Amino acid sequence: MAQFDAVVIGAGHNGLAAAAVLQKAGVRTLCLDSKLYAGGMASTVELFDGYRFEIAGSLQFPTSAKVSEELGLGELPTVDLDVMSVSLRGIGDEPVVYYTDPMKLLTHLNDVHGAEAVNGMAGLMAWSQAPTRALGRFEAGVPPKTIDEMFACGRNEFERSAISDMLFGSVVDVLDRYLPDAEKHGALRGMLSFLAVNTTYRGPAVPGSAAALAFGLAMPDENATLMKKFRGGIGTLTAHLADTLQRHGGEVRLRSKVDEILVADAHVVGVRLEDGSTIDASIVVSAVAPDHTVTKMIDANLVPSDVRDRFARVDHRGSYLQMHFALDGMPTFAAPYEALNDPEMQSAIGLFSTPEELQRQWEDSRRGIVPEDPAVAMQFPSVHDAGLAPDGKHAMSAFSMWFPITYEHASYGDLKVEMGRRVIEKITRVAPDFESKIIRYTTFTPRHMGTMFGAPGGDYCHGLIHPEQMGPNRPGPRGFADDPIPIEGLYLGSAGCHGGPGITFIPGYNAAVQALADAR
Repeated sequence: MAQFDAVVIGAGHNGLAAAAVLQKAGVRTLCLDSKLYAGGMASTVELFDGYRFEIAGSLQFPTSAKVSEELGLGELPTVDLDVMSVSLRGIGDEPVVYYTDPMKLLTHLNDVHGAEAVNGMAGLMAWSQAPTRALGRFEAGVPPKTIDEMFACGRNEFERSAISDMLFGSVVDVLDRYLPDAEKHGALRGMLSFLAVNTTYRGPAVPGSAAALAFGLAMPDENATLMKKFRGGIGTLTAHLADTLQRHGGEVRLRSKVDEILVADAHVVGVRLEDGSTIDASIVVSAVAPDHTVTKMIDANLVPSDVRDRFARVDHRGSYLQMHFALDGMPTFAAPYEALNDPEMQSAIGLFSTPEELQRQWEDSRRGIVPEDPAVAMQFPSVHDAGLAPDGKHAMSAFSMWFPITYEHASYGDLKVEMGRRVIEKITRVAPDFESKIIRYTTFTPRHMGTMFGAPGGDYCHGLIHPEQMGPNRPGPRGFADDPIPIEGLYLGSAGCHGGPGITFIPGYNAAVQALADAR
């Protein structure tokens, strides 16, 4: 078998980013993946004949402009929307319309939801700025900050207080300060809570949940690119990266599961595949979950027990349900939500619960109880990207919290069916013909995501956004900054590393840049 300079494990967005950067620098690189297709959780997959779905990620997160330029991401065709999403509670309330034009958004908030909503959102944006710097949200090629360095990002008492909120406060603590009217601002509060807790295993009233709110609210500056949606689905991104790698002489090899990272004299020498074959390489970048890499793919005798134990403590408790529907046409939204029948409003629609309801549902799920009225985030990507569904039909996805991960009085299968039924019923309450439009659908739980994508516990973050798993406690390319892995040539580059989670490419980019620096 041909020898390579570098092997990248995992052909998701981070693995492909790392491989592309290495290959462009003249390092002969092989990217391996156990699955039938490249892209990982940034894939567009045909689940039913003619219907293509973004199974996990659907948007490129705001990311470092340097990374975007290096990977040529600005060249790709985008779906340009006037309305990014619409949020409501489904109780006759006025929807919150998130226009992509900031002035249109502010005008809408002021005219429909009042000056308090405008002031509250402005306050939240101001609150998020110091935590954004403390988390290093858009920084590439920069190590994670220590706790002291995080607080040093606060330039005044307000900013230091915001960083303290991020580390120790809850979503509800922050929302009560800026959007205190639980009824008038219900949809806003519900959307922001959902935005935060879908990357945690904490209810919005639990201390520490504010870290995910800060991560989600982070606004790009001149050093970062905007959030984007791509024509052809999110798989357009990863197909571009695979093509970049191959055009420069690299290789993607699928159905190739890596069982072990091989080490000799404290330096990687290659990998061993499931079929027993080996591939030589002096650089190995692992874009699978960092804890899986360290505790499952490396001989236990080669890593100090305290380092292994630290990786083994990562919290991966995914608690969600994802459904994908092949629809015989768009559903019709009933009064008082007729405005949602305008295609401009149909890219993404959220039926959100209040923070208080989300908290109760999380507490119920911990006892094995399916949420009675689950919050649901829907996407209808084929409305603005017709190639994702047959003519006259539509592909639709729904994501909901909280699917029980422990249960005693019901089977896993029964809970999955029950929660799926409640999601369909909730959507049908606002679009009465929705259920009749369903041709086929499939339901994924964290268990499925773990099996399909190797995400431990179904955790698509590879390490939930809890404050104790961010900053100095999120590994970089060589492991934890204060406790690196003592193996030369090994680099970590998955969403569980600093710069992640989300489709930002920063962890993979960081791993490749570190490998190149060390090689020099």
